[in-house]
Amino acid sequence: MDSQQPTVPGAPARCPMHTSEFAADPHAAYDKMRAEGPAAPVELAPGVDATLVVDYQTARSVLQNTTDFSKDARHWKALMEGRIALDSPVVPMMAFRPNAMFTDGAVHLRLRKAVTDSLDRLNIGRIRRDAEPIAAFLIDQFSERGRADLLNDYAKLLPLLLFNRLFGCPAGIGDRLTTSMSAMFDGRDALKASENITACLMELIALKRREPGDDVTSWLIQHPAGLNDEELKDQLVMMMGAGVEPERNLIGNALLLLLSGSSSRGAGMLPEEAIDHVLWNNSPIANYATHYPLRDVDLGGVRVEAGTPLMISFGGANSDPALGAARESLSKGAHLAWGAGPHACPAKSPATVISLTAIEAVLNALPDLTLDVPVEEPQWRPSLPSSSGSPSPSRRDREPGLAQSVLPHSPGRPRLTSSTHPWQLLRAGGTYRSARAFWSAFVGIFCVQRTACDRSNSPLRMTRGGGRVDSAGNGGAPPTRRSSAWPQW
Repeated sequence: MDSQQPTVPGAPARCPMHTSEFAADPHAAYDKMRAEGPAAPVELAPGVDATLVVDYQTARSVLQNTTDFSKDARHWKALMEGRIALDSPVVPMMAFRPNAMFTDGAVHLRLRKAVTDSLDRLNIGRIRRDAEPIAAFLIDQFSERGRADLLNDYAKLLPLLLFNRLFGCPAGIGDRLTTSMSAMFDGRDALKASENITACLMELIALKRREPGDDVTSWLIQHPAGLNDEELKDQLVMMMGAGVEPERNLIGNALLLLLSGSSSRGAGMLPEEAIDHVLWNNSPIANYATHYPLRDVDLGGVRVEAGTPLMISFGGANSDPALGAARESLSKGAHLAWGAGPHACPAKSPATVISLTAIEAVLNALPDLTLDVPVEEPQWRPSLPSSSGSPSPSRRDREPGLAQSVLPHSPGRPRLTSSTHPWQLLRAGGTYRSARAFWSAFVGIFCVQRTACDRSNSPLRMTRGGGRVDSAGNGGAPPTRRSSAWPQW
C-alpha cells in the first residue's frame, strides 16, 4: 500500500502514523520525521497537540535541561485554559500530580528521595522470592490449555500481582487495584479507572498507617520526608504506573524475540541479551516523558511555544543513526529507555530483575513453548498515550496496528499511536480465571504453599503438577541458559 495514503477514515492526508507501513515498522516513521528536523508535531488524542522529539541529542538535552523545561503539567497552557477536556484519555497520564514525575526543583528532590530510599530497601533476593511463585501461579492458569496470550495472561498480570505484594496490598484492595490499573493503561474509561485507583490507594495508606508492614507503602509512610496522604497516594500511583506497563512490554517483547527461533536475532540469545535488545530497539515506553517549555524555544529549527507539551520519543531517539557504534554493541549506557537527567528511572535494577525472573520462569516451566503464528505476522498495537511496544491478540477484522486510531484528527498532525505486536503462544494449560480475582486467588494459594514449604524445611519454592520448580525457577526439563551476572543496587 502506498505509504502516503491514509488507512483510517478521517485520518489526515500524508499521515505517517496511519499507514500499514507504520504498523509494520514504526522506526521508518521516526526516520522520516528526523529527516525533517529533530522534532515533529503529533496529536496524542483528539484536540491534544504536542511536539515529539525524535533526535537523540535533542532528546537527551531536553531530559537534562531543568532551566528551560518543566515536568510540571500546571504549565500546560491548553489544559489550564480549559481547551482540553478533562475526560480526554491522555489526561490521567499527563495531568499534574504531586509526585516525583511531575515536579521540579526542591519539591522533586524531596519526593524522589522518599521513593529511592524506599526502593533501596528492596533487595534482589526479595524481588525474586516474591516474583517466582507469582510466575508459577500464572503459568498454572494456562499450562494445560495448549495455548495462551502471554501478554495478557502473563506479562501483564505478573507485574500487577507482584506490585500488590511489594506494596503490601491485601486481597480486597489488590483485586480492585489490579483491575483499575489494567483498565487505565488499556484506555478503558481512563478517568473512572484513575478515580478507582485513587480510592484503592487511599484505603491502602489508611490501613498501613494503622498496621505498618515490611512493604514499600509502609516505608514511604515512615520516611523522614513526612509525606502527607495526598503525596503518598501520588507516589504510589507513579511507582505502580511507571512499573506495570513498561514491565509488561519489556517481558512481552523479550519473550517474542527469544521465541523467534528461526530469527538470527533470537536464536541462542540469553534473556539478558534479549532485554538489552528490546531496550534499544522496542523501548517499553516509546513516547512519553512530557516536558513543558518555560519560554518559546527553538529545537534545531523547530519552534515550540511555551506551555505546550513536548514529548520524548525514546523509540525514535534510540533508533537515531547518529548512535552508530553504541547501537551495534548494545551499550547499556547510551540508550534512553530508562530516561536521563534528574527524572531518570530510579528502578531500572529491580525492573530488570523482574523481567528476567518472569522470562526465565516461563521458559523453564514450558521449554517447548513456541509462537502460534509466523514471527512476520504480528502487528503493532495502539496504546494511550505512549507507543509502548508489547504484544496483544491479533485482530484481523480491522487495519493492522490501528485499533484505537479511528477518531477524527486535526489536519496535518499525525496521531501518536503505539507500537505493539499481537501474538499468541503454544504450549500452555489450566483453568482460566478472570483478572478481577487473581490477587485473591494467588494470596490464598501462596499462603498455603509457603506454609507447606516452611514445615518441610525444603529449598523448593513450589511443587507444580508433580514436577518441581526450584528456587532458580528451573523445572524438571533442562533449564534455559542463564547468566550469573545480575544487576546490583
